[in-house]
Amino acid sequence: MKIIKPGKNNIRKTLELVWTVFQEFEAPDYSKQGIEEFRKFVSYNSIIEKFDKGEICFWECIDNDNLTGVIATRGINHICMLFVNKEYHRQGIARSLFETVEKVCESKNNITKITVNSSPYAVEVYHRLGFFDTDKEQTVDGIRFTPMVYLLK
Repeated sequence: MKIIKPGKNNIRKTLELVWTVFQEFEAPDYSKQGIEEFRKFVSYNSIIEKFDKGEICFWECIDNDNLTGVIATRGINHICMLFVNKEYHRQGIARSLFETVEKVCESKNNITKITVNSSPYAVEVYHRLGFFDTDKEQTVDGIRFTPMVYLLK
């Protein structure tokens, strides 16, 4: 297994994994409005514009040429996507992807924390990674999330 930064030509495949995993594990907790908002957020045109501007960064986990998971940050230290293919759940892929972001953040002297607005499905995953809630669950534009933070050492 290896963690790589995908090139622009891989982003469409990356977003297909995100959407597939979202539909199975996240969408059941969301309203129709929330599902539509997320679909718009991960649309290729929306993401590629942010990617080109350097507003969003991706890392992928590859196992034998198979895309198994993806993490994305808005800026350097706000996780906006963390998705792992169903066949690879509970194998440390989310942790490996998160540790990659953690190392990038630690290499910057002025970053002291990593934030995420966790979906209901992923709250326990983030707790296991060392995040803690900073507020109660909220809903904005149909998107349910719990604001969370991870403090860097």
